[in-house]
Amino acid sequence: MIRLEPRAATPAWLAVAAPTGAVAAALLVASAVLWAIGIAPLTVLRLMVEGALGSTFAMAETATRATPLLLTGLAAAIAFRARFWNIGGEGQLYLGAMAAVALGSGAIEGPPLLLVPLVLAAGAIAGALGALLPALGKVRAGADEVVTTLLLNFVIALFVQMMLEGPLKDPMGLGWPQSPPLLDEAMLPRLVERQRLHAGLLLGLLLALLLQLVLARTVWGLAVRAVGHNPRAAAYAGLPVARTTLAVAMLSGALAGLAGAGEVAGLKGYLTADLSPGYGYAGIVVAMLAGLSPLAVVPAAFLVAAVFVGADTMGRGLGISSYFADLVVALALLFVLAGGLLMRYRLRFARGPA
Repeated sequence: MIRLEPRAATPAWLAVAAPTGAVAAALLVASAVLWAIGIAPLTVLRLMVEGALGSTFAMAETATRATPLLLTGLAAAIAFRARFWNIGGEGQLYLGAMAAVALGSGAIEGPPLLLVPLVLAAGAIAGALGALLPALGKVRAGADEVVTTLLLNFVIALFVQMMLEGPLKDPMGLGWPQSPPLLDEAMLPRLVERQRLHAGLLLGLLLALLLQLVLARTVWGLAVRAVGHNPRAAAYAGLPVARTTLAVAMLSGALAGLAGAGEVAGLKGYLTADLSPGYGYAGIVVAMLAGLSPLAVVPAAFLVAAVFVGADTMGRGLGISSYFADLVVALALLFVLAGGLLMRYRLRFARGPA
């Protein structure tokens, strides 16, 4: 007979071993799938490592892919810490991208020192507003934010497509549904010459450090953690639960909006309906792998990015679908959830009645 016994505290070794073991278990199960279809798992693993880390170009691409994952991972982590289950990072990312191109494609002109911060701020504000509506629904009417944020993703996707076919359509785009390009002065600078890696990565690293300090060292961070642990107890202690939830939701949306603004201002230079391959959803996996710790989001984002970039190389080399990366990431999330259960509860084995 097996029963679950709540832990008084999570051992430090288990907090590290749980996400590490989850990734290892995901790779093991994925390897079994490959072996079953006649493909050597070690060959796949070698190609993935080479594709993600085997050259300067590969490492730059991995860091480039990690940049939006870092921001959407932070968005999910900060929201989940306060028990605001924001599943709307994908839609908030697109709102941020749309605001960035609306402002940076000619609405305002100026030097890069003025235009780049304005474009990023516009993206953050748009993302924050995208998270405000479901947050208000939760604190005012008790609406389930999982449902509202998830459904808003589809509403926003259709809205973006409508804008790209209408007011935001590039008249010089030969009929393609895309926005006008950003001005050169609105583009983020490159970090590595002749590579796609841009300064959005530095912004994400700085925000991860700041969020870690805020959560650990400030009164507001204490309120966020208290609301996340027990909202009723926090309210009884006099903490502003509703106001904290709204603030966390808007901060989460702002981070996701920054991810969208960074993608258009750092990479493509214009907005299309396929800007994101699912960064908003993958950010949830990143946050869970990190145990909702802002600093741990950094290595988690790079790990997930390496899986995606490596899978692209592996797919070209072996003719395997790059969706193999989605399988690994999905399995990692499932095992992380199982590991989270073991972090909160201890398994006890007892003999049943004779």
